[in-house]
Formats: sequence, structure tokens, C-alpha cells
Amino acid sequence: MSDVWTVYLAGEIHSDWRSEVVTACEGMSLRFTGPVTDHQASDDCGVRILGEEANPFWHDRKGAGVNGIRTRRQIEAADVVVARFGEKYRQWNTAFDAGHAVALGKPLITLHPSDHDHALKEIDAAAAAVCRTPDQVSRILRYVVAGS
Repeated sequence: MSDVWTVYLAGEIHSDWRSEVVTACEGMSLRFTGPVTDHQASDDCGVRILGEEANPFWHDRKGAGVNGIRTRRQIEAADVVVARFGEKYRQWNTAFDAGHAVALGKPLITLHPSDHDHALKEIDAAAAAVCRTPDQVSRILRYVVAGS
């Protein structure tokens, strides 16, 4: 690993958890990456670039393919992956990102409320840590990067 660690922030895009982690880690040798967090831009990138689709399946498929280029590249380049499972939507894409990270041997930190414990038991079992708050994530990153 380099002196600057890259942390991929996977998962839900409907809260400010990413900014909480980033702010709490200011001054550390960390570089944060993640998905496009503008929901509409992410959903529509494929059809905006490759052409409109009448069938919703192909609309989503084009977007998933384009977004997948970014996601795979950034997870592969990450030193640590944080996967946030939120309340608002089912987080199948987050589960996929977490599995991809684990398959690549990347350390995984999960972040979710306790009422998701049962549904995420297999993902949590593969994680190095299971957090409940963005503050816990930032404290883990501070410890593993700076030893403090």
C-alpha cells in the first residue's frame, strides 16, 4: 500500500454519511472514491450516452454497464472498502460491491443499523468490522492508517 490510502465508499446515496466520514478523517493520508451519488445521473448515464431505450430493463442494463466500469475500477484500486446499507432502498448493489471487494481480498467495513444484522449476516461475517455510525468508520480508519 502507498502512503496515501484509498477508501472506496460504497452504498446508499440518500444521506450524508460520506461527508461525515470524510470530514472526520480530515488531515489523514486518505483519498476517498465512490459511485456517482446523483441518483438520476447514475440511473440515466447509459441511455444518455448510448441511446434511449423504451424497455426499462435495457435502460437499467445500459446504466449498470457504464456505472460498472467506474465501480470495478475504483474497488480494485481501493485499499479499504466501506459498504453502507441504508434504510430507504434495498441495497443489492451495495451487497454486490461488498462481495466484489471481499473476492479481491480488500478489507471490508460494513456500516448499517442493527435491524439489518440478520439480513446482512453473511456479508458482516466477511467484513473486518461492522459499524453502526460514520464516526466508528472514521475512528477505524484513523487507527489503521495512523495507529492512533
